[in-house]
Amino acid sequence: MALSATTTLPHSVDSVAAVLVNEDFQRHVSQLVGGNLESFTVDGDIAGAFNTTSVRTLPTTRLPEIARKFVGENLKVTQVENWEAPAADGSRQSNISLKIAGAPVDVTAVQRLVADAGGTRVELEGAVKSSVPFLGGKIADAAEPMVAKALNLQAAQAQAWLESH
Repeated sequence: MALSATTTLPHSVDSVAAVLVNEDFQRHVSQLVGGNLESFTVDGDIAGAFNTTSVRTLPTTRLPEIARKFVGENLKVTQVENWEAPAADGSRQSNISLKIAGAPVDVTAVQRLVADAGGTRVELEGAVKSSVPFLGGKIADAAEPMVAKALNLQAAQAQAWLESH
């Protein structure tokens, strides 16, 4: 199942990128959805290429019943982001991988932060896949809206965070 979203934030690429890799911001977003940020690490200097790894525990109350049967009441989600160094125009790209412990679902996405008329256009494209024979498509279809909402929430919260901090 395909993921695709675009939004524009009235802040510079550097500002948006700095928020997205801020541990306090990641904790805020996790708590906003009733979850807990268990760990967050940044490997490398955010001025160049670097990686982040976040581990969250999230409730499954909003997941469809078919998905809850596989994962129970909580999900442990590990998100790895491999950020490239800034392009000549300051734009950034991150390759995102989500792994859900105990769930046969893999998420891969590319997030681009594109300098756009004094602001930043956040573009996200990716895919949700499940390895369960016969049911994989249904599981991926059920998971995709939740994953898309989570990734979109992060972008929306980045704007609110920048305006209040």
